[in-house]
Amino acid sequence: MLKNFDELISFVKKGSKKTTVALVQANDAHALEAVIEASDIVNAILVGDEQEIRKELVALKQNPDNFEIVQVPEGMHPSVCAAQLIHEGRADFLMKGKIMTGDLLKGVLSKEADLRTGNLMSHIMICELPGYHKLICVTDGGMCMYPDFEQKKQIVMNAVQFFNKLGYEKPAVAALCAIETVNPKMPETVHAAELHRMSVEGELGNCYVEGPISYDLAMVPELMEVKGYKSDYSGNFDILFVPEIVAGNVLGKAFVYTCGGRLSGLVLGCKVPIVLTSRGSSTDEKYYSLALGAGVTASQE
Repeated sequence: MLKNFDELISFVKKGSKKTTVALVQANDAHALEAVIEASDIVNAILVGDEQEIRKELVALKQNPDNFEIVQVPEGMHPSVCAAQLIHEGRADFLMKGKIMTGDLLKGVLSKEADLRTGNLMSHIMICELPGYHKLICVTDGGMCMYPDFEQKKQIVMNAVQFFNKLGYEKPAVAALCAIETVNPKMPETVHAAELHRMSVEGELGNCYVEGPISYDLAMVPELMEVKGYKSDYSGNFDILFVPEIVAGNVLGKAFVYTCGGRLSGLVLGCKVPIVLTSRGSSTDEKYYSLALGAGVTASQE
């Protein structure tokens, strides 16, 4: 169990080797600041327009000659260029720089990049939340808009496999809904109950899914008696699974901007993790996301 991002950093530093991130379109000040700050836990290859990258590094009072910079060949998508570094064994995971998310993913999903696995790509937000005793995950608040049941199953499995790689033997998942009972008029409650059944029967990997369950019951065990609900995991979930993107996006941002939480994010489902944070993300958020990527790739060595 990782209680906070400091413990995550310690976990990464205990790894047998330092992993390497390929920063796509690296002429991005915040992303470069994060890479520089994270130099104690991850190496970086800066991919993009070499002149623009050097200009940004100078503006950050850095010597460009101290960094490995890869110029994207004319006519090649920068994501494909970065993917080649993965296949050559020079980099272990990717990070979004000064490039639109759609453009980044278009390159990542291209045949030339050869990073697809056949699995659904989904987003996880890992949050250090004041008042909660460990890091908690929200998925999916950044990729899949209105997933059907099969997609929901894959989103859960992506998150569970990620936690397994971080050393969690059996992560607990709360399939969040507005109510705690199955209502056929609310498909998310039906899906949550089915995910619960599948987890009990071992069809989702090594995890336990509770659902349908409301957010308050998932987080506050004292409310179980009031509502007549029973769960061994209330107040101790690792993963909050939301039924659609709006709920996940709002919940993640509320954690940060209202509750004072600290956030990090990754895209899962490809051959390697992708550090994908919003344009408004702070350097700290990008730094913690780098630590996540480094932690999960180091565990695969």
